[in-house]
Amino acid sequence: MTAQRLQFLVALIFLVLGGWCLIFPAMVIRLTFLPEFAAATDQARFIMGCFGAQAVLTGTLMLTARFTPTTFLVFGLAGSIPFFAFNYWFVFVEPVLNQWMLLDFVGNLGILVAGIWGWRLSKQEQKV
Repeated sequence: MTAQRLQFLVALIFLVLGGWCLIFPAMVIRLTFLPEFAAATDQARFIMGCFGAQAVLTGTLMLTARFTPTTFLVFGLAGSIPFFAFNYWFVFVEPVLNQWMLLDFVGNLGILVAGIWGWRLSKQEQKV
């Protein structure tokens, strides 16, 4: 595995999941929200679409940028830790999202691991 390949794989995750939120926002709402919050209103679909568009933008930037070791590390930390708190809060403390959102936790853990792994890989590649 190279740092560039790892960056490409993480970008694909953002593009696929972001595209899903952008193109099928009502489906994402029905699958991830508790039934009492799962109304795919115009506003809810709009907000989910905005979320998806931002993820697609992030994935696109990841495909076109060259990550340094620092970029990998910062992306891994900033791209996961706030989302761990978000998932925990809205699944367990103030339940709005259902247990399917625990898959997002796994994804965020993957972002953290990929950030640290990419940091290590890119540092090693710089030495060569």
